[in-house]
Amino acid sequence: MTLFWMISAAMLLLALLFAALPLWRKNTRTNDVLRDTANLEILRDQSNEMSADLAHGLLSQESFEQGQRELQTRLLEEVKTTQPVSAQRNPTRILALVLVVLIPLSSVLLYLKLGSTKALQPQQVELGVADGFGIIHSETALQDLEKKLEKSPNNPEAWLQLGRSYSELKRFGDASRAYAQLVKLVPNEAQVWTDYADAYAMDHGQTLLGEPTKFLEKALQLDANNTTALALSGSADMERGDYAAAIIHWQKLVALLPPEYPDIQMIRDGIKQARGFLAAQKGGKEKLAQLPREPEPVKVNAAQAITGKVSLSPGMSGKVSPTDTVFILARAAEGPKMPLAVLRKQVKDLPLEFSLDDSMAMQPQLKLSGFDRVVVVARISKSGTPMAQPGDVQGLSATIKPGTKGLNIVIDSVVK
Repeated sequence: MTLFWMISAAMLLLALLFAALPLWRKNTRTNDVLRDTANLEILRDQSNEMSADLAHGLLSQESFEQGQRELQTRLLEEVKTTQPVSAQRNPTRILALVLVVLIPLSSVLLYLKLGSTKALQPQQVELGVADGFGIIHSETALQDLEKKLEKSPNNPEAWLQLGRSYSELKRFGDASRAYAQLVKLVPNEAQVWTDYADAYAMDHGQTLLGEPTKFLEKALQLDANNTTALALSGSADMERGDYAAAIIHWQKLVALLPPEYPDIQMIRDGIKQARGFLAAQKGGKEKLAQLPREPEPVKVNAAQAITGKVSLSPGMSGKVSPTDTVFILARAAEGPKMPLAVLRKQVKDLPLEFSLDDSMAMQPQLKLSGFDRVVVVARISKSGTPMAQPGDVQGLSATIKPGTKGLNIVIDSVVK
């Protein structure tokens, strides 16, 4: 920081030399003196010409004397510089002195207003290594965070950031260790248990059997609709050959996901494969017959669909994490509180365009097209469930009719 101020002072001094020094050296009398000197030369030449004309007989003595008197009169009128140089005030020097004071003062005040005195401090540079999702990519910053947690181990946000950062860097052993500490502090967060299972599995031969399965069971006990836990649980079921359980988990996952979800066809293919494996087992066909079949796709009335855009208010960005669940749902303005259509995303997907229709109903008898007046809610859920909880962040539309297009919803308030 000291070096910065030294460089700034040097630049200010250089600017003053260019701006003030020429003004200080400038003599305001220069133009007047030059003009008076020129006038004297002209009058002197005219006097010499008159003397020559008198000598050659071209002027009479009377005309010569009259001309000399006229020249003396013009000399008194035109030559103005009668004061000594030291007696005159030089305004350019006053301007130079003003600039010497004004330029440094205005520069410092402007920097303090628009700049940042902390911008060059080392600790600020370290904080900048985290990306927009809070993921740290700097080894030095990760070590600093580890040291802070040694001193303050009861900080769940810091453990979560550490675990996610290590997972992003594929350091799954370190990530698993961070999540092990985190679940002690927040044992009732389904997504934390899910992330713990994923990191633990990646660190132990990429298998979901054993401890990861237990973690996933804990996650689904806390939130039966956690899509990540359902997806991983289905994979764990396939790994141990429990194809019926895989079908149940994945069919529930498909029911929760929007039709436009990019990997939904891959999940359906997994269900089809699990059904084939189950049918090939002894007694598998009987088990298969007892399982609920995947529901047929709902026919959608496009005219009744609600479309729009959801964005996060800048003031709320520090209250959420990039992997927090975002629910965009429509509910009846008057009547049941059960959502009529639900779309599930994550904070990192914002801002996003959305469309709600009958295919996203949570219950067949409660569809968007069955109500005249609805409200659209965009909610960031800390619990991972569509029901509002204190601490969730949300934005709401006005009361609208199904089929409304071009809504603009800003998530800007905290649920009390």
